[in-house]
Amino acid sequence: MSDCNTRIIAPSVLASDWGQVGAEVKRADEAGADWIHLDVMDGHFVENISFGPQFVSAVRPHTKLTLDVHLMITRPDKYLAEFVKAGSDRITVHVEAEHDVVGTLAAIGEAGCGRGLALNPATPFEMVVPFLDQIDLLLVMTVVPGFGGQSFMKEETMPKVAAAKAYREEHGLEYHIEVDGGIDAETVHIAGENGANVMVAGTSLYGAPDMAVAIQEMRG
Repeated sequence: MSDCNTRIIAPSVLASDWGQVGAEVKRADEAGADWIHLDVMDGHFVENISFGPQFVSAVRPHTKLTLDVHLMITRPDKYLAEFVKAGSDRITVHVEAEHDVVGTLAAIGEAGCGRGLALNPATPFEMVVPFLDQIDLLLVMTVVPGFGGQSFMKEETMPKVAAAKAYREEHGLEYHIEVDGGIDAETVHIAGENGANVMVAGTSLYGAPDMAVAIQEMRG
């Protein structure tokens, strides 16, 4: 696993032009991105609908970067195999979804993918604590999931990021701490100071005049 203290920039294709997604993924790759983040929404667990496994498999041939797939869906266990088959490298599921979290994380690991667990801004950190020794990545949502372009929820989420870092150090664990939502050249450093190392950014990267410059700014 890459070092949990190394900053990783993961552009979210949710903010890209889906009509030319291959070119958009290549653009992120050439601009210096580390991972490509894919937000899967089912219209049930979150209000919005985005895309499914077919979209992930359409992205896969265009990059060798890690495909970081975030399942904002009610039954991640039911669709897991399809997302593995589509070429996901890392799959993150929500602690709030309707599934056996331990079983789902085990299945992700057995499929050879990185095991991610996510929590929403309203969910207390204590909800994920029982699973922290079973994951490779903890995703702290820094906006209410479902829609792009929201502003960063510092007060509600940064204490969780700090708690995740403290817990990791106290227990000798090695999971990445990822943040997603409202991440830009300013908030990326707030998240970093609190302990996050994987920065998912959509609008602030895909909407930037020069994505390579924007990525460099986020690296600090």
